Amino acid sequence: MSFSDLFDSGFKKRNEDHFAAIVRVAMSDGVISDKEKAFLERLATRLDISELDFKEILEDYNSHPINAPHSYDHRLERLYDLARMVWADDIEGPNQHWLLEKICVGLGFHSQNVKYIADKALALAHDKVDSDTFIAEMKNMNR
Repeated sequence: MSFSDLFDSGFKKRNEDHFAAIVRVAMSDGVISDKEKAFLERLATRLDISELDFKEILEDYNSHPINAPHSYDHRLERLYDLARMVWADDIEGPNQHWLLEKICVGLGFHSQNVKYIADKALALAHDKVDSDTFIAEMKNMNR
């Protein structure tokens, strides 16, 4: 096995674990709505999750460890991608905020701050800022 194969398998495993964590968040109320399922399908495509892996993870998402990014910057990078997806999916109103708040908890943000974090992330996604601006703005909100 080459070094690049090791990197690819580690990257794939991280994506699967990340996806399973988002599925776990979506299942926190015991059901995945049609909008959540559509969102998960698009997320799986972006994370290069195969259809077979998608089905297996949906059936047994608890078998994957929750590996929230340890670094604040990595959490913000994932939040950037997910906020843009939630915004682009036209999940409007309270559902949009509710979904992103659940995702924020899954990414490892403190539950007391998720409403504020989700509001700010969605506003920046609406403004279509780039990732560097998003991260800088999210960091500035703590000051």
